[in-house]
Amino acid sequence: MEQRFTLGARLLVRPVLLTIMLLAGLALRPDIAYAMHIRAGDIQAKVDTTSRANPFRIFFKLTLYTDPGPNVPEEFETVFFGDGTSSCYNGIPRAVVRGVPGTADTDVNIYYFEHTYQSVGAFEVEFIGQNRVAGVLNMANSSTQTFYLRTRITIDPTLGRNHSAILTAPAVDKAGLYQVFQHNPAGFDADGDSLAYKLVPCQQVPAGVLGTLGPPCTGTNGGTGTNNPIPINCTNYRLPNTPNVTAANNPPYQVDFIDQYGVQTGFAGQPATFVQDVQTGMITWNAPVAVGFYNVAMVVEEWRRFGGGRKRLIGEVVRDMQINVLATNDLPPSLIVPADICVVAGQRVSGTVTATDGVSPTSSAATAVSLFAYSGIIPPATFVQSQTGPLQASGTFAWQTDCSNVARLPYQVTFKAQDTPTGSSSTNPPLVDIKVWRITVVGPPPQSLQATAVPGSNPTSITLNWNTYQCANASQMNIYRRINQSGWVPSACETGIPASAGYVRIGTVPIGTTTFTDAGVDASGTVRGLDRGLTYCYRIYADFPLPAGGRSIASAEACASIPGASARLIKVDVTSTQTNTGQIEVCWTEPRSATGAPFDGTPSYVLSRAEGLNPAATAFVPVTNITTLSNTCYTDTNLNTLDKQYTYKLDFVQTFPPGAGATITETAAPASSVRLSALPDPRATFINLNWTHNVPWDNTAHPTTVYRRMGGTSAYTRIGTATSTATGGTYTDNDPTLVKGQSYCYYVQTDGQYANIPALSSLLNRSQERCLDLITPPCTPELTLVTTNCDSLSNLPEFPGLRERYTNRLRWTVGRAPAGCEAAIASYRVYYRPTPTGAFAYLGSTAQPGFVHPNLLFSGGCYAVQAVASSGALSDTSNVACQDNCLFFKLPNVFTPNGDGQNDVFRPKNNSPVRRIRFQAFNRWGVQVFQNTTTADDPVLINWNAGGLTGDFGKAARVSGGVYYYLAEVEFADFANTKRTYKGWVEVIR
Repeated sequence: MEQRFTLGARLLVRPVLLTIMLLAGLALRPDIAYAMHIRAGDIQAKVDTTSRANPFRIFFKLTLYTDPGPNVPEEFETVFFGDGTSSCYNGIPRAVVRGVPGTADTDVNIYYFEHTYQSVGAFEVEFIGQNRVAGVLNMANSSTQTFYLRTRITIDPTLGRNHSAILTAPAVDKAGLYQVFQHNPAGFDADGDSLAYKLVPCQQVPAGVLGTLGPPCTGTNGGTGTNNPIPINCTNYRLPNTPNVTAANNPPYQVDFIDQYGVQTGFAGQPATFVQDVQTGMITWNAPVAVGFYNVAMVVEEWRRFGGGRKRLIGEVVRDMQINVLATNDLPPSLIVPADICVVAGQRVSGTVTATDGVSPTSSAATAVSLFAYSGIIPPATFVQSQTGPLQASGTFAWQTDCSNVARLPYQVTFKAQDTPTGSSSTNPPLVDIKVWRITVVGPPPQSLQATAVPGSNPTSITLNWNTYQCANASQMNIYRRINQSGWVPSACETGIPASAGYVRIGTVPIGTTTFTDAGVDASGTVRGLDRGLTYCYRIYADFPLPAGGRSIASAEACASIPGASARLIKVDVTSTQTNTGQIEVCWTEPRSATGAPFDGTPSYVLSRAEGLNPAATAFVPVTNITTLSNTCYTDTNLNTLDKQYTYKLDFVQTFPPGAGATITETAAPASSVRLSALPDPRATFINLNWTHNVPWDNTAHPTTVYRRMGGTSAYTRIGTATSTATGGTYTDNDPTLVKGQSYCYYVQTDGQYANIPALSSLLNRSQERCLDLITPPCTPELTLVTTNCDSLSNLPEFPGLRERYTNRLRWTVGRAPAGCEAAIASYRVYYRPTPTGAFAYLGSTAQPGFVHPNLLFSGGCYAVQAVASSGALSDTSNVACQDNCLFFKLPNVFTPNGDGQNDVFRPKNNSPVRRIRFQAFNRWGVQVFQNTTTADDPVLINWNAGGLTGDFGKAARVSGGVYYYLAEVEFADFANTKRTYKGWVEVIR
């Protein structure tokens, strides 16, 4: 069955005779065709959800608020669809006309229509009405200005069947002179997309309908345009609070005003304000000073949230609304709504709303008050007024929530209380009070989480089990772990797990999964097993899919202990500082099985080493294999401890004879040596020390000791202590006995402990020795990177070719910092890293103030330079000069897959470095015919040869010649991992 917004078929079919009579009447009465009657309106859109839904077919609802009466000519209207087509003149019939509840001077007119688009893209659906009502005060000659509306929709397969924003509250309201006015459009998005509200100028289209209509509309009313309205701001439009809007003698000022949360936001005597809250949509005018009509417009933006925090604007609805300010001695009613709440999905929400008329409750002038509720959740939620007063009006809101209502943002229910004063509405108008109730729905906590150490003689993993999660629409379950119990208990409706609770996420599983095994996987992805002798505690919570998002409350905590004890590194101590014969002593604890019995198989230690502070897992090289478990120390020799820092990894390995079982490997957390650097201050009066380390124990609980000696032969003495951080520390040796030009040597000794194992404390580890002369350092170079001209590359016929590479060029000058530095430079050391952060790699040395870095696959990267004095002293590192990779990507619009080796595949003809491309092709009916994902490792990106999706029997179809629409989601290889979507068409010529 064909889908409509609502209403029966009888409203959708008009007798031919009636149409002819109406058109004839309009032709005879041009004053009616250009009547002055439109007060407000908006256009709302919805996707096709019929049984044979077409993603390119969109249903629309045009709502116009007009003067009442039988002579208002809104029987047919004209709409422009944003793709160069229109409904033609008066092509949209009116389906509904009725009065606005509580407003006798305004009718609401509703028009339903649909349109099928031919491609993906963003489209502006626009309406031009002729004309506005007369006498609008905040624009000039309103009756001569057209009324303009627009709604922006996005058709994009990646968005799914997106629901556009709807505005559930009427677009007309009355305000009292010198009284605060509020209006809320009560916006709602069924997908949970974020809505943002912004005031914009009211607009008009001077060309009108006939001046905008274009082909293929023909006949008398065919028009002379192109079906593309050109709106401009209404003549002399100003916000209603602008002082020169009216000729009133009273300048606009605020009155005292307290919002629904008890916060005073209006102050008597201050300049008048007219503002809209970007999140709630509430318009507040404090305060009108002149009676009459005012028009304001707002745009309601629809933002889709994607993974990683990325947002995209996918829709807009413009509402142009009217405010009628009237003089009155009445006061608005006072509305009381429930306090904002949070509920767990499945709970029933119920709240009582009350209101009293704005006079003394004992006065005979008190009148009845009507209550209204507006929200996208009504229905299924209900609001029923049970009392109208006087003295008090009341009503009950009820909503049975379920799992589909879980969302990151609260639901808004807008309540309006409107009084019914006696007398003429022109002298004593009904006044309103508006307040918003916010209801947040969160997921229920997962139930019955249990943690159990995996059975066996040597368990090093824990299995978690929990009940099937009751919200099947959730997207994933998050598993968090910490050592020992936390004592943290979620507060009411607190979702997720805060960092302050001390948990770390260790995995995720799809909803429906009810088990997870924690095998002790570290940050690099290596399975190293859980440490024996520790208690591990777990919590889990559910995430809900975007765009609505949302989370559940965390589960109760479940804990399990791993019996026995694991091998742990406890010492990486530099015992000798040399360039070739340096030594480091490495020690660890002896493991103990869960039962205390000997380990199965043949146990041994494998100690591995890698250079640097944070080496990759693949960088470790074994240095020794020890088969005696009581032997828990090893001295690593023939090292360059003077210039390098080393990190060690210990594997506890159990091997078995063939057929007796697989090898078991437990990997202890790696630990680095302590690396010390030292640099004199610019005036050679003191020396700054800095040290770094990356160890699994805690070096912050006890101070680090600093040692110094003069020259290379005297004994070291303790000169002070400093507090280390988790990664290192600093110390300034400003001893007044230091002598300029003298040589000094230093080392530091850290004092660590394992916080969860009291027996493992006083872990002492020395750095290498660092010797230097207390002299003026070389001047720091000032570096410049000659940036790549991205525009010139993007305009090449084709780039990159098979042998084309990037070349980066550096140049620098000798700087003037630090003050008094040595400007005579012997050479320069050049360093490079491909990313904005991380360790620099040494490229080479040069005596010239420049360097060429050739044969690069991408131009992005960062450089730094150090100056070297004739004494061998190094300057401070120069400024870091970076450039990002270019961002350009161009696709052809034709290719010929005929096998002649020329233009046989669809691929970028010009692109900067990319990491990944997800490509989809669609035929003219929106049916996907091809998709693939290519990465930077692929020799040709996209590489579509006009083959179709694989069909029956594994055979890939070939698409026929013609035009196809594509969607390419490109992740560039720049620093920000920029993601862009490219849409267009390509013609396949066979």
